[in-house]
Amino acid sequence: MTVGIGGGGGKTLSEADIAGFEQERPARNLHRVLDLAVSVWCAAVSVGVLLQVFFPIPTGTQYYLVLFLAAVLPITLLCYRGWKVPAVMNPFRNRPRVDDNPGVFDWVLAVVSFAAALYPILDFDGFLERRQAPNTLDIIAGALLLLLTLEACRRTTGWVLPIVSLAFIGYSYYGGFLPYTWSLAHQGFDFSSIVAQLFMGTSGFYGTPLAVAASYIVLFTIYGAVLDASGAGKFFIDLSFAAFKRSRTAPGRTVTLAGFLLGTVSGSGTATAVSLGTVSWPILRKAGYPAEPAGGMLAAAGIGAILSPPTLGAAAFIIAEYLQTSYLTVLGFAVIPTILYYLGILLAIEIDARRHGTGAGEPSTQSAGKLLLRFSYHFISLFVIIGFMAVNVPPFKAVVYATLIQIALSFLDKEHRLMPDRLFTALAQGTRSVLPVAATCAVAGIIVAVTTQTGLGLNLAEIIVSAAAAVSENATVVLILTVVLSAFAVLLLGLAVPVTASFIIAAVIIAPALMQLGVTQPEAYMFIFYYAVLSEVSPPTALAAVATAAITGGRAMATMWQAWKYTLPAFLVPFAFVLTDNGASLLGQGDLLGMVWTLLVSALAVAALAIVTGGWIVVRTGWLERVICAPAALLLLYLAPTTIGIGLGLLLVALVINLGRRQRLRSTTEGSVPT
Repeated sequence: MTVGIGGGGGKTLSEADIAGFEQERPARNLHRVLDLAVSVWCAAVSVGVLLQVFFPIPTGTQYYLVLFLAAVLPITLLCYRGWKVPAVMNPFRNRPRVDDNPGVFDWVLAVVSFAAALYPILDFDGFLERRQAPNTLDIIAGALLLLLTLEACRRTTGWVLPIVSLAFIGYSYYGGFLPYTWSLAHQGFDFSSIVAQLFMGTSGFYGTPLAVAASYIVLFTIYGAVLDASGAGKFFIDLSFAAFKRSRTAPGRTVTLAGFLLGTVSGSGTATAVSLGTVSWPILRKAGYPAEPAGGMLAAAGIGAILSPPTLGAAAFIIAEYLQTSYLTVLGFAVIPTILYYLGILLAIEIDARRHGTGAGEPSTQSAGKLLLRFSYHFISLFVIIGFMAVNVPPFKAVVYATLIQIALSFLDKEHRLMPDRLFTALAQGTRSVLPVAATCAVAGIIVAVTTQTGLGLNLAEIIVSAAAAVSENATVVLILTVVLSAFAVLLLGLAVPVTASFIIAAVIIAPALMQLGVTQPEAYMFIFYYAVLSEVSPPTALAAVATAAITGGRAMATMWQAWKYTLPAFLVPFAFVLTDNGASLLGQGDLLGMVWTLLVSALAVAALAIVTGGWIVVRTGWLERVICAPAALLLLYLAPTTIGIGLGLLLVALVINLGRRQRLRSTTEGSVPT
């Protein structure tokens, strides 16, 4: 696939280029023989993962995680680029095709990683019994696995997360040398104790992050691959373009709906934005959208997919695991914020359509009704997941049932029937998609283990709260400052590491600070989740915006700010979770009346934010209306009776001023018409 840049002509964006915008690095282009071998291995892993759901290994979860890591780690080292090595070390160097195969060094690493990862099962009971007193062979195997896991993470996500993990290991070792009066000081641990904690404990490599990847995320990536192979992705795009006919906001609404639907297949915000942009940018351009607003809209639509039910992002599974609650409950937390997020996008689309004078674009030649009659069965498996979870079926079983149903439904479409060859490709793609996530989760387990071993999470939480308390003794001010510091910290983390890793690190370090100040666990985790995801549209990196700017030919930084404009409600609404007494209602907690009125008030706040960023009410606003609407939005979002009253008053004042502006414009226009 190639994508035209800027509509001008010659420059194109290849799949490899597009992959480069992801936080996960692009995989190698393997020789067809090796690619087939890797696909066979990955398909076998997918089958094993599916069987584990119904026929779990009797030796327990940790045994399964050992096997899972041994299955994916070597393949990760083979499929992703490592260090540059001399061409002579590439066994396929004389092939006429342009391939990017692993060299001898990569094969050595893969074999060693396989052996080190499988080492625990040689004497699994003895391995567990030696946790407190590991032998020399345990330490050697653990050290090798540590190095190779870090290398796999470096290859898939870059240097930052491995360096951060090494810093945590260094802290675990050298923390005992810090002055005992320092908050960060601890007893100190030798190398053997650190390796034993990572390799033989339940909070290191085989902790919650990898358990979530091996038990939930991989099943959803398999489901997404099956959904895509059965033609669901094509149907979602076709339906979105057919749903909105001729109106000046139709192109923007189409992009928003398509992004939401495609997210159920992709599971990645940047990937969704890129897939969407390749199809819809020509339509947006013809409708009159400038490159930067179009790129911002595409980025916001893509990111919205992983903020929204029914899939959310990978971190949502970790939230469920940390809270010891059902995934359906986490989906419930996201319903009202999702409504507010898409309301903000739609209002921004309405305003931009007026500001830029956009047209309807080219209407789809297909009928939405006919498409639904013919292909609506693609929605069945999505409803199956939610339905099964609603009757307390675990999500890992629900998604397998949905996958099997989708395979059966694929035979309703001759073009996309999942015959053995297509099914094999989908199963292989399901495991391949989880390789970067598995490497990230295994390394994130290092950070969790060190934090648990040293008590770092509580110590840093005290430091954060103390820093806020040094500014003011007022409890509300301390909470506000702590929340602001936490938001910036999560955004900074997200600029450097993938969303899942960003959430895990923040959950063990930043969440305790919020909870010390009375914020509940669901509120703290959802706050962190939203900011971890929003890092993908936050300057100065904003991967989703950079990717869409490459497609539209717009300026990258300007596109980032346009994406920020579209997603602004998602940046501010989470503050209501943690700062206000009624914020829990936005997460679906409490009575129905509370949820309804907080939704309505927050919707008005989102409308006020749209006025601030878009500069339009009934006509183009002046600076005065925008200045008035900024505090109005913040006061409304505080969700307290007094602040709501003041916020509504300010919003009404801005509306009256804008109506007066419209009247003056009409008078001026009528006065200029010759009699």
